Amino acid sequence: MSAEDILSALQAIIDGAKDDDGAERSLTDEEVDRYEKLEADLKAVQRSEAIVKRQAAYGTVVTPRVAVGARNEGDEVSRAFDAYMRTGRVESDLIVRAQGEASPAAGGYLVPEGFRQKMVERRKAFGGIANNSETISTDSGNPLPWPINDDVSNVAAIVAEGGNVSAGGADLVFGTRSLGAYKYGSGGASNLPLKVSYELLQDSAFDIQSYVAKRLGERIARAQAPHWATGTGVNEPQGLLSTGGGIAGATAWSSNSAPTYADLVTIVHDLDPDYREGAVWVFNDGVLEVLRKIVDGDGRSILWDHAMNLENGMGGMTLLGHRVVIDQACPAPSASNKFGFFGRLEEAYVIRRVKAFSMATLTELYANDGQIGYLAWERADGAVQDPYAGVLLTAAA
Repeated sequence: MSAEDILSALQAIIDGAKDDDGAERSLTDEEVDRYEKLEADLKAVQRSEAIVKRQAAYGTVVTPRVAVGARNEGDEVSRAFDAYMRTGRVESDLIVRAQGEASPAAGGYLVPEGFRQKMVERRKAFGGIANNSETISTDSGNPLPWPINDDVSNVAAIVAEGGNVSAGGADLVFGTRSLGAYKYGSGGASNLPLKVSYELLQDSAFDIQSYVAKRLGERIARAQAPHWATGTGVNEPQGLLSTGGGIAGATAWSSNSAPTYADLVTIVHDLDPDYREGAVWVFNDGVLEVLRKIVDGDGRSILWDHAMNLENGMGGMTLLGHRVVIDQACPAPSASNKFGFFGRLEEAYVIRRVKAFSMATLTELYANDGQIGYLAWERADGAVQDPYAGVLLTAAA
């Protein structure tokens, strides 16, 4: 499809978003998916057309006009004619300065400026917990409670023939947990929307609007990451490592600088075997560095790279047979703090998102300044849902 065909298809999706009365309605998930796919196709077509134009320009040969006059008897004309016959250049005998692009006047104005169409962005790791927890999406942000029950201490008893049940448990006791919806917002400087001029939107070699949406979304994700790890649960989500009403078990290291192999084995076996299959380790990269320095008697690291264990796939690491999840929002071990987790993360922690990431495009508010404003937000919450699905790693005192 050509760019014009794709633009027509995009407009048709927008024009078709009307209810039975002809009023505008929100796009359905299917319409959004189709629009975004066409949008990606449009960018690919536009990039392809730009490359074709550049290649055509590279291959264009500019033929100089050569004016050849009749030879006269004068000495100057004779020298000019001889110089032309020798060099093929008009008036080459008059050139006393070399032409070059270093000086604009000497030829620099003739050299078009190049541009590398690549955005180099600084990166910094975040997340980890969010990528491995249970995530649910709801259409509204109303409080979302769910029931819980802890009955593992109750067991049945043998009853004699004809006898009454006199032991073997107690009545079921239920509790509840709940998720809310905190609003995360992202904009520009001075508590205002991020403003972009019409000129930049029109002239940039990049899709500025998509780039702004990506950056604002990342800002929200970076704000959420510490809450998923250490949030207090008071006016913010409850983090995985929260000590108030969170994960029930905790195991301490004997040394923060050099924990022993025995420390790690103890942590694994502090988790009930029913949760152990599929359990993962969660901590920051500094803790991973400490663990990589622990070696066996043959000098081999106790961490296994997945490149050496193809059953687990390439990339990542395992520790005592369990996958390692790095989240930089987890704190460093210090003074008996809770710095990591071992357990079934998708059972232990849940993240609730209300609908999807949203971005507002303010086309009129800053129109007088020739600018468009952008704001982004997402409503989300997180909480420990099964406090027995893991144990917390506790630093040495």
